Amino acid sequence: MKLSEYIINDIKPLQNTSKISELQLLFNQLTFSHIPVSDKNGTYLGSLSETDAHCFDSTKPLSEYPYAFEDFFVRHDTLWLDVLEAFAKNSTNIMPVLSEQNKYLGYYELNDVISLFNESPFFSEVGGVLVIEKGVNDYSFSEISQIVESNDGKLLGAFISKMNSDLVQVTLKIGNTGLNEIIQTFRRYSYNIISGHEEDSYIESLKERSDYLNKYLDI
Repeated sequence: MKLSEYIINDIKPLQNTSKISELQLLFNQLTFSHIPVSDKNGTYLGSLSETDAHCFDSTKPLSEYPYAFEDFFVRHDTLWLDVLEAFAKNSTNIMPVLSEQNKYLGYYELNDVISLFNESPFFSEVGGVLVIEKGVNDYSFSEISQIVESNDGKLLGAFISKMNSDLVQVTLKIGNTGLNEIIQTFRRYSYNIISGHEEDSYIESLKERSDYLNKYLDI
């Protein structure tokens, strides 16, 4: 199903000539973090937050507070992962959807986009989750895929979950096999294993040897 099929248009944007009291009333009736605002021609101007709305003079028009308009939106053809990123960056639960002419088409609700994310193979398919780390200039997704597939694994998804100037962490969802052989291969290619959601026999072996050595030294 296309994400654009989730566009909702039951709430129309307030015009910038509307009173702040109208905005405050909407927030009292709805659970949205923001309300979109347009001019009289339907061109999107931005969104006002609930926090700001209750700080303004209720008798004044929205146009008196243009500095408070938050200019976030997505297009009707924006990919769902970019839509999810826009939600996160702007700390909102409603995302205005605009045409190429900046006309308001409707909005996405955060819960709808998250439900799509949860239905993706990364979450819905059975498999193990592995977090690996390597130098930011040393890793490659082609190498990561080759390591997984050479061990008869099926890469269900991968994304960069952490990055700084030196290191990058990549989170993998792997199906079709256990993780142990894959983990060992990643180590041979100088990847650090941050976490794996299946038993790591290498670590368990080290622990067993350590316990044995401690018992031996205690004799």
